[in-house]
Amino acid sequence: MNDVAITSRSPQSGPPPPSGASTSRQRTILYEAHNLTLSNGTGIATYSLALAHAAGRLGYNVDGLFGVEHGLTRGDHRLNEVLAFDAIDNDRWLSPFEVAWRNVCYPFTALGGLRPTELPRSGLVIGPMADTLRPFRRVFVATRLIDTAIAHFTIYGRLPQLRLPDRPDVFHATHPVPLALKGCPNIYTIHDLVPLRLPYTTRDNKKYFYRLLTALARTADHIVTVSEYSRRDIIEHLGVDERRVTNTYQAVDIPPEALARRDDEVAADLAKHFGLEFGKYFLFYGAIEPKKNVSRLIDAYAASGSKLPLIMAGGGGWQNRADLRKIRDERFTNFRIDGDIVRRQRQVRRLGYLPRDQLLTLIRGARALLFPSIYEGFGLPVIEAMALGTPVVTSVGSSLTEVAGDAALLVDPYSIDSIAWAIRAIEADADLRGGLVERGRRQAKKFSPLAYDERLRQLYEKF
Repeated sequence: MNDVAITSRSPQSGPPPPSGASTSRQRTILYEAHNLTLSNGTGIATYSLALAHAAGRLGYNVDGLFGVEHGLTRGDHRLNEVLAFDAIDNDRWLSPFEVAWRNVCYPFTALGGLRPTELPRSGLVIGPMADTLRPFRRVFVATRLIDTAIAHFTIYGRLPQLRLPDRPDVFHATHPVPLALKGCPNIYTIHDLVPLRLPYTTRDNKKYFYRLLTALARTADHIVTVSEYSRRDIIEHLGVDERRVTNTYQAVDIPPEALARRDDEVAADLAKHFGLEFGKYFLFYGAIEPKKNVSRLIDAYAASGSKLPLIMAGGGGWQNRADLRKIRDERFTNFRIDGDIVRRQRQVRRLGYLPRDQLLTLIRGARALLFPSIYEGFGLPVIEAMALGTPVVTSVGSSLTEVAGDAALLVDPYSIDSIAWAIRAIEADADLRGGLVERGRRQAKKFSPLAYDERLRQLYEKF
């Protein structure tokens, strides 16, 4: 689950319905937001939460659709509330019987439509996992929803239909999924075309992904994306009429308390949790995957001659064995004298997945964020760092040039020399850092919740 604590609000409170909406009732948006149920969070989970909060601020009823791993009961709804949040052993191997049974069931499960069950909100289940779903007025769940939908689309070549007791005014999937809902506009967010444009950087089933995107290009009432770069890609490579594709960008919503923290408070937390000094380390965060360009970043860091440590934070990744070997390379090990003790320390340190508040502390205290990614649909870390007053080094190309504007030091992501030069420059030049911080704060305001709300209002008013 995403680790951000959400404050509950009544769907009947807040602003009036969006302009153009009937005043007799609030309009309802059903969001497919399955990524919110995944452990360790994802960029799409962050996006889904931002959507739900924005729609709530605009006066819509916000419902959510999710998949769960365990089978649900027909009679005891409170038990379903427990089963929906039951622990999942991701390391458990399915038995041959379980695999065979699922393969037998998948072709038939969605033939008559998928019928999600409404999850009760009794408060029986507590904690951050349950809190994640608080922005949603009603929550609908189905066992292995996404797996079933994918299997149906793969076998029959068409999107399975959702069957719900009450039809929403809009169905909005937060990433490309083979699901459809008759009787209302169907909107799908396509964040980028990375699996098609850089197929060697992802583990996606390219045949499935291509077939799904081309199907959505034909059948979706509207497609949403998160940058002008991705919008042009979708129009050009999927052949979608430009009137059917809207770029809303993304919202960057840093809690006010994180923005208001004093440097000495951040420094104390850095020392306590990570053994780091304020302003005396570089930071990269994100999954260790090919498009993040981690291998060149580490080589450039070594070539820069910097004595500041490079901290790499984030969850797992894929196709990253060479990157992980470089992170563990013994050339990044040195020793320091601490009183009478000689301590071994690493110049390149990898941290695992962090709670949101600890990650914000790391960002705030860094000398700079190093994010020379090869390709991004948006590049949320760039704007998060800018909002927190941290200078940014990022790449020319894809959406990053567009999102960073003139507020980042831009490098050629394929050039180790270019990245190394930027590391040396941003480490040594305080005036350069100060200018980037000032411009970065201004740039981040373009992606504030208020600006995002207005872009979403214009999108939904079309329907």
